Amino acid sequence: MDILQIVTLGIIATILYIILKDLNASFAFFLILITGIIIIFVVIQQIGTIIQLVDSLGKRANIDGMYLETILKIIGIAYIAEIGASITRDAGLSSVASNIELAGKIFILLHAVPIITALIEAIISFLPTT
Repeated sequence: MDILQIVTLGIIATILYIILKDLNASFAFFLILITGIIIIFVVIQQIGTIIQLVDSLGKRANIDGMYLETILKIIGIAYIAEIGASITRDAGLSSVASNIELAGKIFILLHAVPIITALIEAIISFLPTT
């Protein structure tokens, strides 16, 4: 499934949602939820290709695998938090969505600490000692 099919699916689901939300709000929300899940599964199939590409580039650039793994985890956390927040916001639970976004930011910061530490240590090693 390419991007044109995904966008078409999203537009069709949106039109059906607009039609159904007044008739049966819970079914309309369920329709949007299922559409989102379908799109996520299609995208997940493409993620393997991206991970392989980043891994091969990291090996060619002689970058430690821990850094690439951490960066991929951070990207994954950002996407998962965004998807969860969007779903809860669509359900009308904006306070829960805000908490999901906050949790995502905290987890990203938590995973970024080793990279930040290594960066600071590298900068300090370049500074002359007196």
